[in-house]
Amino acid sequence: MTLIDSHAHIYSEQFKQDRDQALARALEEGVEKIYMPNIDHTSIDVMLETEAKHPNQCIAMMGLHPTSVNNDFEKELYLVEEWLGKRKFAAVGECGIDLYWDKTFLPQQQEALKVQVQLAKKHQLAIVLHTRDSFDETYEIIAAAQDGSLKGVFHCFSGTVEQAAKVKELGFLMGIGGVATFKNGGLDKVLPHVSLDDLVLETDCPYLAPVPHRGKRNEPVYLPLVARRVAELMQKPVEEVAVTTTRNALNLFKH
Repeated sequence: MTLIDSHAHIYSEQFKQDRDQALARALEEGVEKIYMPNIDHTSIDVMLETEAKHPNQCIAMMGLHPTSVNNDFEKELYLVEEWLGKRKFAAVGECGIDLYWDKTFLPQQQEALKVQVQLAKKHQLAIVLHTRDSFDETYEIIAAAQDGSLKGVFHCFSGTVEQAAKVKELGFLMGIGGVATFKNGGLDKVLPHVSLDDLVLETDCPYLAPVPHRGKRNEPVYLPLVARRVAELMQKPVEEVAVTTTRNALNLFKH
C-alpha cells in the first residue's frame, strides 16, 4: 500500500533526534512522499535541508503560516515571493486564517492570504489552506479569487457536510488527518457523504496524532491509521483509499 502524507512538519525541532529514523519508519509503511508546508522565515533552512537530504521522499512548499502574521508580515511575504521566484516548490503554503489563538491580526491575515493566492496563480501552484476556527473567512477570500485557475486543499478539514460541499464546489480538496480517528472529531458524520476523489491524507505531524497515539508526537508512520479510519467510515477497501488519495495528491502537487 502506497500512501502520501500531504501535510507534515517533519523538519520540526521535535524530530531533531530521530528525523532519519522517522522517515525510514514511514517508508517501511508505504508512506513514499511527504509534502512539507513552510511556517515562516525561521523554518525555511531546516525544511530545505530536510528536502536536500531526502529528495525522493520530502518535498517543500513555500508560504507564510497565519499564526506568524503580525504587523511585519510584508517582510515575511517578500521572502516567500523571493523563494518562489528562485526554485520550484510543490505548493504555496501553508497559509490562511487562524482565529483560534488570537483575532488581533485578522485584517493582516486576510491581506497575507490574498497576496499568497495571487502568488499561487502567478506560479501556477496549488495553495494549502489553514482554516482553524476560520472556515467562512478563508472560504470567502478563496471563492472571490477562484476564476478556474486556482486549486488547492483545505488542510486539516474538520467541518460540516455543508462546508465539504462548498470546498468541492470550489474545485478544492479536503485534507483528512488524525481528527478522523477522534471520538468527537465530527468527521464520522461527514466522510460517508463525500467522495474519495475530493480527499488527500495528511498527518500534520508532529501535531494531531491519531488514536491510539493521541496526545503523543505524531509522525508519518501513523498515516495508515488515518487511511484505515477513512476506509471504515466511507465503507471502502483501504487499498482504494490509498490509491485514490495518492493519485489526488500527485495531481494536486504535480511533483
